[in-house]
Amino acid sequence: MEELLEQYEESAREFCRAVKAVSNPLVKIEGSEWNAHQLAVHTRDVETLVYGLRLRRTLEENDPLFTNFDGDAWMAEHYDPNEPLASVLDELLASVLANAARLRNLPPEAWTRTSRHEAYSGSFTAQTWLERSLAHIEEHLKTVS
Repeated sequence: MEELLEQYEESAREFCRAVKAVSNPLVKIEGSEWNAHQLAVHTRDVETLVYGLRLRRTLEENDPLFTNFDGDAWMAEHYDPNEPLASVLDELLASVLANAARLRNLPPEAWTRTSRHEAYSGSFTAQTWLERSLAHIEEHLKTVS
């Protein structure tokens, strides 16, 4: 599990570095619908409001039920192109590091605590939410790199 946590942290760091390296973060990325700033905001919001939140609630609550999240609708309603990019990236990394630190301080059985999702059958473990967050960060890292 330590390897997974290290990968989670390093992917977030790499994503932040890649976004900072973009010469103009407000220019649409080739092959993407969004620019680097939008990708950073989206990645931060999904980490803090979706996967990171689901991970934390799965660890704290007994079998919580999660509603669906529409990332495109969220961005259409909440995206602010004037939000400082440095703040967005700091918040993303802070969320990842806090989640990883929390998991490091819990017994191994905490990783198997379960939750549910309104649109999908079966249960989802804390580890599942961590893996989904990692995959999401890595997906957008590929886009911005």
